Formats: sequence, C-alpha cells, structure tokens
Amino acid sequence: MTAVPRATAPSFEPGLALPALLIEPVVRAALLEDLGRAGDITTAAVVSDTARASGVIAARQPGVVAGTDCALAAFRLVDPAVQVALHHGDGSRIAAGAVIATVSGPARAVLTGERVALNFLCQLSGVATATAGLVDAARGHRARITCTRKTTPGLRALEKQAVRAGGGISHRFGLDDGVLIKDNHIVAAGGITVAIERARRAVGHMVKIEVEVETLAELKEALAAGVDAVMLDNMAPPMLREAVSIIGGRAISEASGRITRETVAAVAATGVDVISAGWITHSAPALDFGLDFQMS
Repeated sequence: MTAVPRATAPSFEPGLALPALLIEPVVRAALLEDLGRAGDITTAAVVSDTARASGVIAARQPGVVAGTDCALAAFRLVDPAVQVALHHGDGSRIAAGAVIATVSGPARAVLTGERVALNFLCQLSGVATATAGLVDAARGHRARITCTRKTTPGLRALEKQAVRAGGGISHRFGLDDGVLIKDNHIVAAGGITVAIERARRAVGHMVKIEVEVETLAELKEALAAGVDAVMLDNMAPPMLREAVSIIGGRAISEASGRITRETVAAVAATGVDVISAGWITHSAPALDFGLDFQMS
C-alpha cells in the first residue's frame, strides 16, 4: 500500500493499547529468535560496554503508525535502562521523515534491540496503513472495513490491533467466538438450513451465526433460517446491491472477496454493512522505518 498522504500531530487513541501480558511473550520470542545461542556477537565485539547512544526512529514513508508498544517492549526487554520517548502513537498518520520516537541508553542494548523493534513497527504499521487505505477509499458510505483470520501465525492479536489503528474493525478473533458456516460446512452438513439449525441448537444465545452465500437463492434460504449475518462472497456490485435489498435489514451484510483499494468504493456504495479483506493482514507491504543514532 502506498502513501496515506497527510500527517497529523501525535495521536494516542484510548483503547488501542493491548495488555503487556499479550505483547511481551511475542516480543520476547522474537528477541530469543534473533539472539540465538550466543547473543549479539557483533555488537559485543565492536561496541564498548560503557558506550551510550541516542537517536531517532523515523519514517521513510508516509503512513499510519502501529506496533509502538512492541517496539518499546523490545528495547525494554533487552535492557530496562534504554529510554524511549514516543512522539507518535498507534493510529497517527505521519509524513515521510516524521520522527515517531527518540531512543537513548546503553549503545549495546539499543543496537541489539533495534532490528526486532523495527520489525514489529514496520510490519504492523504496514497493516495499519493498508487498512487506512481501504477505510479512506470507502469513506462516505456505511460500510466498515474488517480483517479476517488470515493473519501471521502467532501475531494475530498484534495484527488485529494494527487494523484498529488503521480505522478498521476485527472479524472473528478465532474459531471460538462466532459461528461462520462456509461452503464446505454446508456441504458436510447437507445444506444451509440444516447447518444453521444445528448451529443454533449447539451454541449459546450470545453467539452470532453467519453464513457464507454465493447466490441470491442461498441468501434467501439463509435469511429464512434466521441467520444473524451473511457473507456475500465474490459478488459483483450489482448483485451485492440486490442482495442488500433482499436482506432489508434482517441481518448484517458482509461483502467479501477480491477487495482492493480500487474496488472497495464500488462495493461500499452497494449499502453493505461490512467489507472484509484478508490481504490487509497477510499481504500488507511493510512501512519503512529506520533508527538513526549518534554516540554520546
């Protein structure tokens, strides 16, 4: 995803932060992966253990920031003596060259934590920027942009939070928090109606049931069975518009399949409630950040 072409002042939106208990195990695992069996042998050999450094983390591209908590955790876990002053929090829209954080402390620790901190920042800001691109393109319509379960293994909570930073919402977090009856479930169960009836008997009253449909006939059958939401899969805008009319507010309408920044406005204009896109988590281009520092 290319630029989100406007910069703002620092934005620290309430509710975007994940608990440290969710972040630290993931960041710790990334550091252990990077440190290997002997630690940062390059830095240990080249940099004095008394040297101190300070520098800035700056954006090489415009976009939307996400992953700052992970970046801060990476430095803190390497050495609590590293100080990080955050200037742009998750959800901030920044221009190329924007300084999002200032880092200072023991030079060895800063160098050792640098790559892991930037990896999280680049990856998650890429997700946020891709999401913001769809949100911006669909602006003016009711549809909200949502991600899916197509996330990087082990990073789901972080990537879904990055989607929120970009202005999107989350679909199911996992298999246990909502029923989504897809085409293979329908085949295995013997039909849409029987699948919905079985699901309704099996789950509690707080659990919503969604069914994936590909035709208007399937949509009508799902609505007759009392489904809560319908995933309108790979439907062209004219069919989507007709589907929304048939639904008539009886269920949440979700458009899915081949959603891009070029097509999302036309999809949103059909009146659907939600537009889901898996690529904003599994294939979003990283947003480039760098750490530039001076010895002190």
